[in-house]
Amino acid sequence: MNVDIVPPPNTFSSGPPTPKTRLERLLRERELRKLNKSINEGDSDFNGFDPFFAENENWRSLNEEEFLEAAKAYSYRNAKQDGRASKQRLLVVANRLPVSAVRQGEESWQLEVSVGGLVSALLGLKEFDARWIGWAGVNVPDQIGKRALTAALAEKVSTLNNLRCIPVFLDEETVHQYYNGYCNNILWPLFHYLGLPQEDRLATTRTFQTQFDAYKKANQMFADVVNEHYQEGDVVWCHDYHLMFLPQCLKEHNSRMKVGWFLHTPFPSSEIHRMLPSRSELLRSVLAADLVGFHTYDYARHFVSACTRILGLEGTPEGVEDQGRLTRVAAFPIGIDSDRFIRALELPQVQSHMKELNERFAGRMVMLGVDRLDMIKGIPQKILAFEKFLEENPMWRDKVVLLQIAVPTRTDVPEYQKLTSQVHEIVGRINGRFGTLTAVPIHHLDRSLDFHALCALYAVTDVALVTSLRDGMNLVSYEFVACQDSKKGVLILSEFAGAAQSLGAGAILVNPWNITEVAAAIGYALNMAADEREKRHHHNFMHVTTHTSQEWAATFVSELNDTIVEAQLRTRQVTPLLPTKVAADCFTQSRNRLIILGFNATLTEPLNALGRRGSQIRDMDPKLNPELKEPLKMLCDDPRTTVIVLSGSQRTNLDENFGEYDIWLAAENGMFLRYTKGDWMTTMPENLNMDWVDSVQHVFEYFTERTPRSHFELRETSLVWNYKYADLEFGRLQARDMLQHLWTGPISNAPLDVVQGARSVEVRAVGVTKGAAIDRILGEIVHNKGMTEPIDYVLCAGHFLAKDEDVFTFFEPDLPSEFPPPIRPRDNDPFRPSVSTVRPGSKASYLKKQRSLSTLERRATNHLYASPDRMTTTTEGSSILDLTAENYFSCAVARKCSNARYLLRFPRDVVTLIKELAHCLEN
Repeated sequence: MNVDIVPPPNTFSSGPPTPKTRLERLLRERELRKLNKSINEGDSDFNGFDPFFAENENWRSLNEEEFLEAAKAYSYRNAKQDGRASKQRLLVVANRLPVSAVRQGEESWQLEVSVGGLVSALLGLKEFDARWIGWAGVNVPDQIGKRALTAALAEKVSTLNNLRCIPVFLDEETVHQYYNGYCNNILWPLFHYLGLPQEDRLATTRTFQTQFDAYKKANQMFADVVNEHYQEGDVVWCHDYHLMFLPQCLKEHNSRMKVGWFLHTPFPSSEIHRMLPSRSELLRSVLAADLVGFHTYDYARHFVSACTRILGLEGTPEGVEDQGRLTRVAAFPIGIDSDRFIRALELPQVQSHMKELNERFAGRMVMLGVDRLDMIKGIPQKILAFEKFLEENPMWRDKVVLLQIAVPTRTDVPEYQKLTSQVHEIVGRINGRFGTLTAVPIHHLDRSLDFHALCALYAVTDVALVTSLRDGMNLVSYEFVACQDSKKGVLILSEFAGAAQSLGAGAILVNPWNITEVAAAIGYALNMAADEREKRHHHNFMHVTTHTSQEWAATFVSELNDTIVEAQLRTRQVTPLLPTKVAADCFTQSRNRLIILGFNATLTEPLNALGRRGSQIRDMDPKLNPELKEPLKMLCDDPRTTVIVLSGSQRTNLDENFGEYDIWLAAENGMFLRYTKGDWMTTMPENLNMDWVDSVQHVFEYFTERTPRSHFELRETSLVWNYKYADLEFGRLQARDMLQHLWTGPISNAPLDVVQGARSVEVRAVGVTKGAAIDRILGEIVHNKGMTEPIDYVLCAGHFLAKDEDVFTFFEPDLPSEFPPPIRPRDNDPFRPSVSTVRPGSKASYLKKQRSLSTLERRATNHLYASPDRMTTTTEGSSILDLTAENYFSCAVARKCSNARYLLRFPRDVVTLIKELAHCLEN
């Protein structure tokens, strides 16, 4: 037997958000972390809390304090039962595994562990049961090889400190299009502000879609492996630009999955990101994650700005909000395993290397650069700055040496080959110009150094020179600081490296493009006094040793766990989804139905493929969605169904769209009413003062001229200024200035309402709302249709402004009365009385149903109707409504924070609902 479970209606819409402030959340998280640490040393914070929500079915009804107490008790009980709490599983998903694989036979593989920032971070995490999912870097076409490699990786657990590796197998063509193509030729250059190479631009554009398809295919292959190994309660941590599509793939498979995504490169400004043809898809895919992390606040700010400007979403201090769902966006600066470098300095082989280097460069100050041979590292700029320093300071020519380690990368790419030749040419010219038979000013190595040699080189260096043109973080600066506890060397750091935000106080920050500035910084560093060197180094050393890679990883995972718990708390204020089948079943069983629908963003046709950029003209002249024409006509033709459309649009627009339907229309927020087989009538008082229109219009014209792509609409009884298609941030500033001007100027003493929408400002007469329009329409319906049976089913759906959401509460059977019953007008009174929409015997409802009319009666002096002689008496209308809570469905469309009982996420869900109701009539 199938049982339809109706989600509880929204009862938290008007309550304060929980928790109220960021500080309260941090304090709560801190208490829970302390609790877990006291139970299990080093175990994860919200370990295994998913079953808590299943076990405590009434958790929605708990307040914050009760919720936290229940969560603490659950955590403590589980720990006591287990003797200890099991480690939380962490699935790390990155493009590459932390090992290099070389095939030695049909069933034999040689594995070598790679060392990097992410590897170091995860090797130090002992409180998680971590698994690393990624590509092994080799093509394995046969099943025997795949099984052998999988087994070899499983045996490598002990070497990787119990970090288990799980391979993703990608074929050569996918790797070529996905990794070499889309990742390295499109995303990586754009994220580093390089753009696409001019000579390859046309070819890249032609193959873009193929590469993007391969990118999505590869991300889905990663998702398939994750889904295969995922267990309830696991945390999935996706890494870098290679896997921007992965969060969406995972959430589509399991919406309860805890997913975080972290970017290890810069995220460019929205003006750069918007050049991507797939810009919107990538942003929305990343927003599917629960937590999005970046190295610096700048990158996080750029991401939020891109979501705001490109997707039109709401940016908040917490992150990005989309229809009530919040994706938290935050900065998590990565670190290094500083203890590993500090301990290495005591090793005999490192001490031996240090002794050799000190003897080799005795009497000379050592400057060091360690970089990948890459365009973004600024190696040519660094060397040219050093040349300028030698030109201007001849006394230093035989007293300083620059050691430049340039690790080769992508040697098969022409641009990198060209860069290598350029660097060699500059180095040769400088050494020829300033070198002697016994010494040269620059020692350049086109190779990498082993760990011990690198530590020794860091330790003997006097000045480290990091001149990245654009760098996500640059951990070379951290490694240098970690090895300098005895020498107290100086760090010259590019302001375009992410590390500048962390080490900027102790380093000398430079613009690497300014050769003169970098040359001056070299001189300042070489001549710096010992006490200043020590103070600068102490500041940086304290940061490097406390903000380690292990702390970075633990903080991110802890924040992700906390974000999930906060999301669970936040769902108590989000309107539940409409149970469409239940609504349809109740529709079928009812005898007399009333359907109330909004028009804009509810029944209108969807935007075309151009999205926000190409739909402004269409948006100014909304049309009925073609998919709704037939099902809507079926509903309107049904004698037991009354359909009402409410809109802020003008009468002519509603006539064009609904003239052929047997339907009730309310234009301009209820100022004009019409049954399509009759004439328009108005609720507007005869003596309504409209003198304010000209002054408000002047204000709207002024701001329209100064806000590109904004427009205003002059209606018969209101004016609306819309900046939906303007730059969002600029539009908000303009709207704020407009409101200030309106309140202090043209309408300061006028009986007007200023209604601020998400991206609009409307000025209308006081008391005009869609709820008030319903009160009048019901009176007309009773007389026009001569109803013999009361209405026992009401469906109200629309994307309404907060001011107009009284239409949702108008029929709410459970609300208490807010106003006393109005004084009923006499028969000769020019007012047309409103019908009393009550259930038989429900006095509270009777009082409540009059409140919208009482507002109008207090505001107005005379209402005009097409047929003022037709009257509906209170007795005649008292039986119009026989409505129970189970048969009332109020639905906000694309507005999760609403007074409505239920939510329809998108206008397309309205199409599905209307078709379902029409299908019920067919059957």
